[in-house]
Formats: sequence, C-alpha cells, structure tokens
Amino acid sequence: MLDADVSGSTKTSEFRKLYPQRFVNFGIAEENLFATAIGLAYSGLKVYASLYSVFVLKAYDQLRIIAHDNLDVKIFASHSGLTNASDGWSHQTVEDVAVLRAMPNFRVIVPADAVETESVTEVSLSLKGPFYVRLSRSESPVIFEKGFRFELGKGNIMNEGSDAYIIANGNMLSPAIKAVEMLKKEGISAGLINMSSVKPIDEEMIIKAAKQTGAIVTAEEHSIIGGLGGAVAEVLARSYPVPVEQVGIKDSFGQSGSLEELFRFYGLTAEKIVDAAKRVIVRKR
Repeated sequence: MLDADVSGSTKTSEFRKLYPQRFVNFGIAEENLFATAIGLAYSGLKVYASLYSVFVLKAYDQLRIIAHDNLDVKIFASHSGLTNASDGWSHQTVEDVAVLRAMPNFRVIVPADAVETESVTEVSLSLKGPFYVRLSRSESPVIFEKGFRFELGKGNIMNEGSDAYIIANGNMLSPAIKAVEMLKKEGISAGLINMSSVKPIDEEMIIKAAKQTGAIVTAEEHSIIGGLGGAVAEVLARSYPVPVEQVGIKDSFGQSGSLEELFRFYGLTAEKIVDAAKRVIVRKR
C-alpha cells in the first residue's frame, strides 16, 4: 500500500496499523510514488496506491508506463469530483475518468456506495493489471444490500422503463433513483442502470436500453466530455444511434463551496435529470 501523505483522509492508516511493513508513505511526491509502484509491480508484487484523485494526474508519465506494460497497480483515488468541496478547484477533479479511460489496459470503475466499493476491491484483488477506482470524500447513502456483487464490464438494471433510460454511476446514482420516482409521478416510465464499470463498459446493456426506449440520459459527477456520457454516446454512435442527454459538469472546473451548493450550481440534481429525461423524450419523437 503506497500513500502520498493522506492516509488519515483515505483511511489507509487502518491498513498501516495491521501491516506496517507493507505500507510506504512517500509524502507529497506522487511521481515518486508511482515510479516505485512500477518497480514493485515489475518485481511481481500487487501494488495498491491510495491518494486524492486530482494528485493522481500529476504522475501522467508514470501512469502511461503502468498502462503500456499492463502492470498490476491498483489506484483507489479518493476525494474525486466535487466532493473535496470547500478546498476548491485545486483539490477537485472533473477530468480524471476521461484521462484514465483513454489509457490502454486501465479499468475505470466509479462505485456508487460502500457495499459496491467493497466488492470492487475484491474483484481488483482477483484480477491482474491496472485499475482506477474513483471514490468520493463525502458521506453517501448505502444503495445496495450486503452481498451485492460487482462484475467488471457489467451494468446493473435498477429499474425497467419504456420511455427513456437513465444511466448513472457514483454519487449521481442516488439522485437518479429519485428522478425515476419523480418521473413516475408524471406518468413517465424511466429505466435506470448503474454503470459503475466505465471501462470496460456494458455495450450490450446500453444498446438494449436504447432499442427498448429510443432515448438515453447519462448522469455523472464529472465533465460531460470523456466520462460516462461520452463512453455511452460512443457505444450508441457505433451501434444504435438514439438521442442522448448528458447531466454532468459542462466544460468547467469546480470551485469552493458546500457540496450541496456545488451540486446545485453544476446541475447535479434529481430535478436536472428529470428535465433531461423530458428533453430526450421530446427529441426522439
């Protein structure tokens, strides 16, 4: 377990108490951390790195080596998206999924709650090669029941629908669940898919949802450029084009504020998902 002086925040300090000989703190030196991760992985060890997501991107050159050589390095990136709210744009990241998704061999996962995160961790232990797991800072509701099993490259149908499908992940799954109920009260049948596995992505499920409804909404706590929405749109452009509306951050950095204020400011709410669903249904007609 490799740390960049944030083990108190990422909670890897608990790992250090149990396995002090397997824990290394590099201080604020992310490039050195990942350079060492490369060497350890070349030596046959399974390496985990836990640090803030925005600081992962400081080590771009090292990440490319990890990707090129398909090394067994698992990155569990905390404080992602806007969740490091009060610290502002310098400690927030809205582009990390796009960067890591573009790197060959990286699996990119955005879990929605603690239960799913536990299962993702177990899957990462069982598979060789690089993982990027995007975690948040803020407290979030538990959505899945104990025993839920994450499958790499597979989505989870949370609700069937006939008018449109909402595809969400991470902190946007909870607002998406609320949006489905709000739409139902207005007589609109919206399906919901949890797509935590952004890469590899469940192409079959996306195409099936598009064929079933002819309208797709994506919702993510990330830029609409290159993240979940981009990945879904790429699948549909290749295989079954239908109207798509994206709920996410529109080509801008974050800023300082409370998390609730920031989610409202950037339109990451159930109400905005409802609006997007109504727009996409009109477009398909």
